[in-house]
Amino acid sequence: MTRIILAFFLTACATSVLAQQTPVFSQYYFNELVINPAYAGSHVQFSATSMYRNQWVNFPGAPKTYLFSAHSSFLKDKMGLGMLINVDNIGSYSNKNVYFSYAYFLKFPQAKLSFGLQAGFDLLGADFSNLSLYNNNSGNNSNAGDPSFANVNQFKPNIGAGIYYRRKNFFAGFSVPMLINNKVNYADVNAVSSSIQQARYYFLRVGGMFPINQLRTVKLNPSILLRSQEGQPLSLDINAAFIFYEVCSAGVSYRTVDAVVTFVELKLSEKLHVAYSYDWTTSNINTFSNGTHEFMLNYRTRIRRLHKNLECPGYYGSN
Repeated sequence: MTRIILAFFLTACATSVLAQQTPVFSQYYFNELVINPAYAGSHVQFSATSMYRNQWVNFPGAPKTYLFSAHSSFLKDKMGLGMLINVDNIGSYSNKNVYFSYAYFLKFPQAKLSFGLQAGFDLLGADFSNLSLYNNNSGNNSNAGDPSFANVNQFKPNIGAGIYYRRKNFFAGFSVPMLINNKVNYADVNAVSSSIQQARYYFLRVGGMFPINQLRTVKLNPSILLRSQEGQPLSLDINAAFIFYEVCSAGVSYRTVDAVVTFVELKLSEKLHVAYSYDWTTSNINTFSNGTHEFMLNYRTRIRRLHKNLECPGYYGSN
């Protein structure tokens, strides 16, 4: 019964703290495809990223998220294609996503504007097989034969859209990654969650890149992310990072209500870089949790037939 209470408590926390029907990543800062399909192909060359997020460390049943993404430009940098594969587990509940994205580019002398679409599906499920329930008839802890605790798996297709604008020292994007309000039905015994409906998320991200010394070897990269979900309060991330010699980035982010995030990214070679962030929880969850770890590994390479002599942006968005 303790595990059931924890599962329901975590579900309630996910609703009150940024309503975690979809994963909340801190390192969208380095991989914006997780929030905006219009970002597909923005690296020009082929770019593949793996991410792992361990949320609310030491909290039993807390969310753990695994993500793989890849994208590239095509047709002489006239369009971009991408994909996302995500597995998000919280307590007995799981959410698996597969999405494919398409972006069309409009180029201007000093800027690029892209329009993105994505389509895919969610596999939503619950596995109650590990829950131990007290059976009054047998005196044993068992949920065997109880249809209310049968495993649940549901297939839910969805679509999303976004727009992304970038010039040398400025970028802005707006996206709605999931447009369809799918309903998710669990067993009647879980009345608190039997009528869950997938809510739309809205993301608005704006930022810039400004040299702060004459040699342009150190740059300031401020940005904000306004995150909105239907039926929930607005959430705002205020980010600031310093970029050193185009090989290292370090900064801090303040997320209203929930956390202060510190992060660092390191370019290991022309093809490989890594990042790590730590969320210092500021909500009431910090009584039980030591915070959140997030790791990222990114690999980039030119495909000769596709990219030829196209100019690729630097790891931090400047050419």
